[in-house]
Amino acid sequence: MQHLYAPWRDQYIKETKPKGCVFCHIVNNPDEDEENGVLFRNKNYFIVINRYPYTPGHFMVIPNQHIKSLLQLDMKVWMQISEAVKKSVEVLHQCLNPKGINLGMNIGAEAGAGIAEHLHYHVVPRWDRDTNFITTIGSTRVYSTDFDAIYQRLKKGFEGFNNSL
Repeated sequence: MQHLYAPWRDQYIKETKPKGCVFCHIVNNPDEDEENGVLFRNKNYFIVINRYPYTPGHFMVIPNQHIKSLLQLDMKVWMQISEAVKKSVEVLHQCLNPKGINLGMNIGAEAGAGIAEHLHYHVVPRWDRDTNFITTIGSTRVYSTDFDAIYQRLKKGFEGFNNSL
């Protein structure tokens, strides 16, 4: 049996989890934005760093409304979220300079959504060889960066969002 020691996850294991939907908890607790990794928020949606990223800098654009289907989302909010995703690509290029970006939604648990009850849009920066053999053969991701530093860089990049959306 192989062992992977990850002492940085100790805080996650010990922290109190919010009851109910984690995204609704973020919507209803703007005073916790820094600890929740919120990069931006307005009356219809928010942008939050992913706590379990595919790559460093992976974040999500999420409607404030607790819905699970894209078909339930108001067209005005959809257009705002779509514009936010487009501007997020610009922020990523300015702050992290990725070589590629994945955008997408997993609608429903069967489609891979980890939090299927609340619609969310993934924005994932990608770099050459950001996954390697250890992911394939060891089912383990190795991140060689400080996630708080990435959060701070992205947060600074989103500071001008209110003026543009």
